[in-house]
Amino acid sequence: MRKLTNPWEDISGYNCFGCAPHNGAGVKMEFYEDGDEVVSVWQPKSQFQGWLDTLHGGIQSVLLDEICAWVVLYKLETTGVTSKMETRFRKSVSTTDNYVVLRASIQEQKRNIITIKATLYDEQGIICTEALCTYFTFPKEKAEEMNFRTCVPIGNDKTLEEIIETLDIS
Repeated sequence: MRKLTNPWEDISGYNCFGCAPHNGAGVKMEFYEDGDEVVSVWQPKSQFQGWLDTLHGGIQSVLLDEICAWVVLYKLETTGVTSKMETRFRKSVSTTDNYVVLRASIQEQKRNIITIKATLYDEQGIICTEALCTYFTFPKEKAEEMNFRTCVPIGNDKTLEEIIETLDIS
């Protein structure tokens, strides 16, 4: 897997709750390509809990929606908006886990309507939450107006285990 570039990282005013690396209140997700999937490894923190030591369902939905957006960015080389999201919470996610893994891939594409499946796994690899997101994608010209240029893999190929090893688990 290789890390994906963030197309907006250097744009003034960019403050996405899901993926802006400098948003102090945000979840600061990073993304990797892995064949047909986009992958993210994310560290739960207590400030994102709902119930005691439990990751808030809304935050789980943010994580799943955001990774689906990055499937659009990377796989289709454009941007879009969520038009529908169906979420199934199967098992609670502990904020004491060192990390969770999210995976997403395109399930169906009809012109500019894309269906993406995303899954959130806990540290033990158990499926906790699944989402089916329907995205309305923009023509590439519209994406360029929104400052989207490119989203490409960079750096060396790493395994999931190597990415997890780089986390600041303390």
